Amino acid sequence: MFSFVVSRILQALPVMFVVSFISFAMFTYVGDPVAIMLGQDFTEAQRAALVHDLGLDQPFFVQFAKFVVNAAQGEFGLSYRLSRPVAELIAERAPATLELALCAAVIALCVGVPMGVYTGIFRHSWLSRFFLTFSLIGVSLPTFLIGILLILTFSVWLGWLPSFGRGDVVRLGWWSSGFLTVSGLKAMILPAITLGLFQLTLIMRLVRSEMMEVLRTDYIKFARARGLSNRAIYFGHALKNTLVPVITIAGLQLGSIIAFAIVTETVFQWPGMGLLFIQSVGAADIPVMAAYLMMIALVFVTINLIVDLLYYAVDPRLRIGRGRGH
Repeated sequence: MFSFVVSRILQALPVMFVVSFISFAMFTYVGDPVAIMLGQDFTEAQRAALVHDLGLDQPFFVQFAKFVVNAAQGEFGLSYRLSRPVAELIAERAPATLELALCAAVIALCVGVPMGVYTGIFRHSWLSRFFLTFSLIGVSLPTFLIGILLILTFSVWLGWLPSFGRGDVVRLGWWSSGFLTVSGLKAMILPAITLGLFQLTLIMRLVRSEMMEVLRTDYIKFARARGLSNRAIYFGHALKNTLVPVITIAGLQLGSIIAFAIVTETVFQWPGMGLLFIQSVGAADIPVMAAYLMMIALVFVTINLIVDLLYYAVDPRLRIGRGRGH
């Protein structure tokens, strides 16, 4: 197991290097941060001085080498727009995005898996047809439209939930949590549903198709012949084997939730990393944009490693196969 983890980490290092190079190269030639920082009235001497202070007068590979060395130490330089350390900005915004992603993932799993199991077992019931119709709506509608419709319904017409912001938060050291206040929980509902709806429908359809496939296998027929109850067959045998591909999709979707929370955070003005990225794009804030992409790449690499480890806990065939390989 230890060698497996080490090999995955060593494989992740080239991936992170390539991502850092692409992100830094892509954003280096986007916009003019110097002009944005100086405004409209500036002299050439002021521009040259600021370019020198930011290190933009150095060759590209020198700038990239410094960026990589600093990133390895957790330092991503100063934000051109806010003149603050990028690591500090991300640390401030990370709790909002991570809590939103956690709520969206919990909603997707806790609702999507039971709906998938039900529609896989009772394929012809009217409730299954309703769930499938609902899933088509969730897959078809874009995220921003879902968010706008939820705001229109529950904020404008009914007035039950706030339409923007994070509500009141509680500071726990460097972490800020909205789970401990009523306004924070109310503000979490609409963006979490908006962000998790697509993942919910995807997980539901995946569980349904896998459940139907597993129920047609020979060992399920043998279990029925042995006289096992439907409860034991569905949840003791079928569901456990259904979860193997679900773990992969759920893990990757968690990374997608964090990476693509940009739209949801923009619609609800949620003060997370996605909104910080959008604001940085408008100001050509290269350090923030490059650091955000590197962090998202690190999230996906970490989730892939966790998913691989969960395979060992769910599917014993993988442990046996790896033992034979050694």
